[in-house]
Amino acid sequence: MSAPLAELSSLATALEELRQRVSTIADRAAAEHDDDTASELYAVERALTGAGRRLGRITSAPRRGR
Repeated sequence: MSAPLAELSSLATALEELRQRVSTIADRAAAEHDDDTASELYAVERALTGAGRRLGRITSAPRRGR
């Protein structure tokens, strides 16, 4: 794995950790009936999930020219 791919993989891991933290806070907000906050946080969670998937595709794609 080249240095840029290793760094991207590390970023994907960091995004997953952030996604989990946001999800936990969103669930807490939902349990407290703070629906506006929960809704916004779930949207952030979805965006982080999408970003993580995109980074995952980059880091797991076969390298050209090898």
